[in-house]
Amino acid sequence: MTQLETAMAMLMKTFDTYAAGEGSKDTLSKAEVKTLLEKELPGLLKSAKNPGEVDKLFKSLDFNGDSEVDFSEFVVMVAALTCACHDRGSKK
Repeated sequence: MTQLETAMAMLMKTFDTYAAGEGSKDTLSKAEVKTLLEKELPGLLKSAKNPGEVDKLFKSLDFNGDSEVDFSEFVVMVAALTCACHDRGSKK
């Protein structure tokens, strides 16, 4: 597989691993999002000064308001964090 194909496969595997924890295996609950962030992006949580930041992030990810994060919403989060970390956001 190419590097991009490998990255895509890793995104899918990571989502599936954490989504399998409770409830629907097609979505992440708030607890699953928190666990995923703690284990996969520990630096992000450490840099957040306010413990309420996880709640704020969860609400911003849940575009359809169903109190869960589906794969599309997860991918948007990863893309936004990638842009933020590498200062490649929109230059409007």
